[in-house]
Amino acid sequence: MMTSQVNQRDLEIDSSPLLAVLQELHSQYKLLQEGAVAKYIPELAKVNPDLFSICIVTVDGQIYKVGNYDQLFTIQSISKVFAYGLALEDHGLDYVLTRVGVEPTGDAFNAIVLDEQSKRPYNPMVNAGAIATTSLIKGSGPTERLNRMLDMYKRYIGRDVFVDISVFTSERSTGHRNRAMAHLMLNFGMIDRNIEESLDLYFQQCAVIVNCEDLAVMAATLANKGMNPITKEQAVDKRYIKDILSVMYTCGMYNFAGEWAYKIGIPAKSGVCGGIIAVVPNKMGIGVFSPLLDVRGNSVRGVKVCEELSQRLGLHLFDCSGQEAKFD
Repeated sequence: MMTSQVNQRDLEIDSSPLLAVLQELHSQYKLLQEGAVAKYIPELAKVNPDLFSICIVTVDGQIYKVGNYDQLFTIQSISKVFAYGLALEDHGLDYVLTRVGVEPTGDAFNAIVLDEQSKRPYNPMVNAGAIATTSLIKGSGPTERLNRMLDMYKRYIGRDVFVDISVFTSERSTGHRNRAMAHLMLNFGMIDRNIEESLDLYFQQCAVIVNCEDLAVMAATLANKGMNPITKEQAVDKRYIKDILSVMYTCGMYNFAGEWAYKIGIPAKSGVCGGIIAVVPNKMGIGVFSPLLDVRGNSVRGVKVCEELSQRLGLHLFDCSGQEAKFD
């Protein structure tokens, strides 16, 4: 489905060149059938592989979207970006760095590996680092911690969000590898002894239900110094934006992060749901959803779309060709 229907969050214009680019890319890549849906979480294996949407939200609140942009899915590993921001607000950068590093690994996102010297997980964008990050979220108990997480999502998205209980239960019942990582980190003092509570919160943050437009709004909030461009609410302290975007840039696409930085050149984060967020600082946020994944766990269509957008709009952070991104 393609649309330019206007609602309370929409300001797009049918004749916009940017919308025309999105429509062209959607038509071009919806025929691409490479990749496979995630199967290691049983509930994710049920998703329709043909779903595909692209959305851009600018820092002044314009929204451009095509495809199945209102299709709901669980956010999965994209949540790591926002949990990291909440942990930074709760404890400050110096303390968080004692528990989680910021180095790319070159390993798969679910690798059971820690830094040999510091014993920290390498970065907050891989599973081990994300579990350690989530364990830092403050609260008097599991309910308060979950509610703080959901309130954080609401600031970024602009509406209430909920946990998909089926996906949460599916992840919880099959998350033995994540439990192994948690116990390894407990052994080295990187997380506290309440492992199951922290793992439950991690599985819940990954099972929050969003759509492609939500992803773009969240990305645009990061692009807009932490302020939601639609609601004008500050979602995260702007002093931590550089820390969040830096880790996204170097680590957000797992063991594809180097090639992503070289070819596409903007901070991004993927998830096995098939979503990708990408941030163009001070300009816009991009959200793409397509559940067909490559061997690294990144959306095949999503990577292709972001590469095209970077080239056409001159989005690469180090592009000195003089090409400017145009939104109207």
